[in-house]
Amino acid sequence: MGSDMQPQPLKMIFFPFMAQGHILPMVDMANLFASRGVQAAIFTTPGNASVIQPSISDTQVQLLIVPFPSHPQIPPGCENASSLPSLEMRQAFFLAIADLREPFRQTVQEFRPDCIVTDMFLPWTVDVAADLNIPRLVFHGTNVFSRCCIDSFDRHNLAVQENPEDQLVIHPGLPHEIKLLRSQLDSSRTSHPSRAALFKAMRESESRSYGVVVNSFYEVEPDYADHYRSVLGKKSWHVGPVSLCNTDAFERGNKAAIDQENLVSWLETKASRSVVYVCFGSMVNFPAEQIRELALGLEASGHSFVWVVRNHQIEGIVPEEFEERTRGRGLIIKGWAPQILILNHRSVGCFVTHCGWNSSLEGITAGVPLVTWPLFAEQFYNEKLIVDVLKIGVGVGVEKYGIVAEEREVIEAARVERAVREVLGGGEEAEERRRRARELGKAARRAVEEGGSSYVDVSNLMQELIERRSSI
Repeated sequence: MGSDMQPQPLKMIFFPFMAQGHILPMVDMANLFASRGVQAAIFTTPGNASVIQPSISDTQVQLLIVPFPSHPQIPPGCENASSLPSLEMRQAFFLAIADLREPFRQTVQEFRPDCIVTDMFLPWTVDVAADLNIPRLVFHGTNVFSRCCIDSFDRHNLAVQENPEDQLVIHPGLPHEIKLLRSQLDSSRTSHPSRAALFKAMRESESRSYGVVVNSFYEVEPDYADHYRSVLGKKSWHVGPVSLCNTDAFERGNKAAIDQENLVSWLETKASRSVVYVCFGSMVNFPAEQIRELALGLEASGHSFVWVVRNHQIEGIVPEEFEERTRGRGLIIKGWAPQILILNHRSVGCFVTHCGWNSSLEGITAGVPLVTWPLFAEQFYNEKLIVDVLKIGVGVGVEKYGIVAEEREVIEAARVERAVREVLGGGEEAEERRRRARELGKAARRAVEEGGSSYVDVSNLMQELIERRSSI
């Protein structure tokens, strides 16, 4: 009779860091594992649950909701880093989230999962996992290429080399020669005490974790997937692109700032692969001068464009006659836009992006070549992958790392125009770039299909967790 009993499904808790760019891919990942039979749950707070709920409404994913901890420096109701009034509140926000340790422990004890998947910015969760003898998987929110580059930077102590700011920093021991300007690197990882302590805690927690889940696919970074596993000895599973678990491209857990039927109708009037899509994510603010230069560069390119901006970023900043001069070939969306829908429309032929990995991967998955405009975090490494390794993008030429707008160089209109024209133009190099982008887009879709590389990695991870449970 015992042999006829159905095995209990795997149980997994997903705990995303509370920022849009971290929540959305982990929600997609929870949906992905749920579609493979896992009993999945997402640990979060009330303010973030309202963002998550629309994306899990048609799935078996459960929400585990606890109150957001109060903190004297965090305004009431501010539960997401993307809505912090100022960047100076980031440290207080991290401290507030750390106060979720006991509620998280209690929730894990009650849910009794076989595994927890937590964001890299939640290093303390490894202690909860260890105390309860539950494997913890780390989610970095980026690719293994950038993780390999960061490992090389740390392993070879490149931060302390006394080079002039404009000198190239070569990252040793990687499958390709990767070099960045020193001004493109994040100096605060070692120079700022609180950030240095956070990154140290993240490294230590990863070394104590069961492994890493990656929102990427093997074919986009095969040399680095192998390097990460074989040379660095990291257990990792490529499970992406997780956005492909969303069969309805219209729905991404946010209310669009434009009627989507009208948007599609506008795109339908444009020639195939002729439209420039411009979006810099939810965390980026540009100074007025940069907004003006970007507007003038798009206008000078001569191409149709869809430009996503925050409401306050454009009013009274761009030349008054700009919208009139570009009427019919320019569409400005003031607020959230359905990015996957836009990128996958036949008319879109170029994506101007800040190189955040979510956006980069969505562009790659859509088979669209990129104009790269990195700003901070690992974005300069992502640019190297896109431009130098994959050869599917053209950079606008950003040379300076800057978290806040005042730290960044202004990219002139002529540089924007040049990069857009280079991507959308004719010639053998541009055609080859487009061909590579299309092939990677096809490979991304194959990866998540049954028998594909990411599909197999998900299966392997699930089987490993089942065997571990059986051995306890």
